Amino acid sequence: MKKQLLLVFCSSLLFMSMSFAQRGYWQQKADYVMEIDFDHTKHQFKGIQKITYTNNSPDTLKNVYYHLYFNAFKPGSEMDIRNKYLRDSDKRVGSRIKDLASDEIGYQNVKSLKQDGKDLSYFVTGTILEVTLANPILPGQTTVFDMEFEAQVPVQIRRSGRNNIEGIDYSMSQWYPKIAEYDYMGWHADPYIGREFYGVFGDFDVKIKIDKKYTIGATGYLQNPEEIGKGYIDAPVNYTTDKLTWHFIAPNVHDFAWGADPDYVHKKIRTEDGIDLHFFYQTTGKYAASWETLPEKMLHFFKSMQAKFGKYPYKQYSFVQGGDGGMEYPMMTLITGERSESSLVGVSVHEAAHCWFYGVLATNESLYPWMDEGFTSYATNVIMSELYPNNNSDSFENDVMNVK
Repeated sequence: MKKQLLLVFCSSLLFMSMSFAQRGYWQQKADYVMEIDFDHTKHQFKGIQKITYTNNSPDTLKNVYYHLYFNAFKPGSEMDIRNKYLRDSDKRVGSRIKDLASDEIGYQNVKSLKQDGKDLSYFVTGTILEVTLANPILPGQTTVFDMEFEAQVPVQIRRSGRNNIEGIDYSMSQWYPKIAEYDYMGWHADPYIGREFYGVFGDFDVKIKIDKKYTIGATGYLQNPEEIGKGYIDAPVNYTTDKLTWHFIAPNVHDFAWGADPDYVHKKIRTEDGIDLHFFYQTTGKYAASWETLPEKMLHFFKSMQAKFGKYPYKQYSFVQGGDGGMEYPMMTLITGERSESSLVGVSVHEAAHCWFYGVLATNESLYPWMDEGFTSYATNVIMSELYPNNNSDSFENDVMNVK
């Protein structure tokens, strides 16, 4: 059965490659430069964002769209309404959004937006910002968008937010205004109701200014470890300011996420081929031992995944305690950490395996969920059977039998 699934996997990738080649495949590019000033006493931050956007499509673009994901976490939002009344609601959300107070909601407010120095007109509908361009973007043309924005981090409801169930201060996913994907089907400016994500590849240059008590685990490579310390270097650092500016660069990714907490322990280990694995977690409680065993298990994971599924294309991966279960992001995952060893290893294997599919192929999961979740589940089963060979259950059979 394993060989049959692997054959299906390889055949699917070949079909995708042939299909894209026949259509003359292209994809957009969006390079981000962001500077964030974070006020942890109010759970708010101000941001300056510059996006250098390249239109690699054959189409002339007269509008662009952004996602403002935090706007979903306020009473009356589309996510709030559908999870209160529709039959396919997410039980993890339920009616929790409607009870949020004004200092607990999430929002992202755009203060100004320019294209190549010219003011733009725009309007917001829920989690979508629609922008009318000053100048259309012709095929092959590059333009620059400059934005000033402010945001409030919501109480953690789904994936992102503050004060998660395990006491992690900040799980910062979907936290910035993110330009929507444009592909052969047009703009994917879908309202956020708690589903998966589809984004534009680009380079991210992000500076986060936050109180010095916090340790951050993030997408990207820290550029100033000698100023930060916090486990990135072993030498002690004498902080001369109340806030530290963390500077990350992430090449060729389609999103940027981070987690922050004053009680994180930061440990790291390096694979045989030079990939740095980082672990950010709290050591309190009975589950600290699970985290102590995780690094060696993840060394096996990366070695086996690369042998079976191809080379991991980055130099770093981070396992960050946070979120509301487990969710993949480029070069990192946010996972709840109060788990037994096998549970923690299992969620870590699964979320990291997403990087070979969600991270590299980056298909539209709303249209083709099997291309990411299906392949990732298969890879998870393969690696977990190696890590726990004495487990008598057949994970492939369990997957089939649990389909409803």
